[in-house]
Amino acid sequence: MAILTISGAPASRFEEVAHEAAQRIGFEFVSESRLSHWMAEEFGEMPVPDRAWRPAAVSILARLAVDHHLAICLWGAESLFPSSLFTLRACVIAPETRRVGNVMLDQRLERPDAKTALARMDREAKHLHKVRLGRTRPQPDSFDMMLNSEHMDASQMAEIVQGAAEARRLREQGLLAADAEAQIQFEARLKLARHGIMPAGRARLKRAAFNHPSEEVFANLLDFYRIPWEYEPRSFPLQWDKDGRVTEAFTPDFYLPEFDLYVEITTMKQALVTRKNRKIKMLRAVYPHINIQVFYQKDYQDLVFKHGLKEAVH
Repeated sequence: MAILTISGAPASRFEEVAHEAAQRIGFEFVSESRLSHWMAEEFGEMPVPDRAWRPAAVSILARLAVDHHLAICLWGAESLFPSSLFTLRACVIAPETRRVGNVMLDQRLERPDAKTALARMDREAKHLHKVRLGRTRPQPDSFDMMLNSEHMDASQMAEIVQGAAEARRLREQGLLAADAEAQIQFEARLKLARHGIMPAGRARLKRAAFNHPSEEVFANLLDFYRIPWEYEPRSFPLQWDKDGRVTEAFTPDFYLPEFDLYVEITTMKQALVTRKNRKIKMLRAVYPHINIQVFYQKDYQDLVFKHGLKEAVH
């Protein structure tokens, strides 16, 4: 297997670097939100005890590594797997002034409030590192490369990571063999057993079969911001015939459970948009408690432009 880990200081833009690097080298992107979702799937909705987090994460990721090379982006990722020829561990740092500026942009805060917010983010990161891995910050020798974002943007740093991955020939490594995965699972299960936890074997990487490239771009954006999503999880009946059979229904593209919000992406021609608008109007009339947000073509293009995403073909 090949493992790329990218972590860093809060507001250093390490998430952006990881997301683009994963796309550049063709690795499966693993964010904090995706791992949390898999943990809930594997171990139930009750949070995994902090001291059991590492073996629980390793158990899930090892299973994924049988079928995919992984780019893992979360605090403490560098400590999940031992250093080897098959791993590349990167860390993104930035001066406090740069990180404060990033918080000002991201949260639309004035500088004093941004400094307060960053201090809180730093405390939370140290606490999370402490309870998960036993120390408040990683050791310098935990990384193969350090990237300073003071004078580089995310794309430039991702290009450097890509170059390092290619120099190490990570993509040429084989996937995790079944016997090696079994050994990792055995060791992880021993550690989890001390906490009375048994992996259920349910967590799996499920790929959505998107109906349009624009939906995949939007899903990538949600992953980048660690927003859990479900693709077309529910259809809403809108009209019925005299026998009670559904004659018309509407299926929103996405559901965001954290916000209890449905999202519909519309990049089609105006004639088709009018038809879809009629369905959305009916949805709101029949189901007034349902929250739905529509992104029209201009909204979608603004998102693509703002976040530097690859625009989908219309």
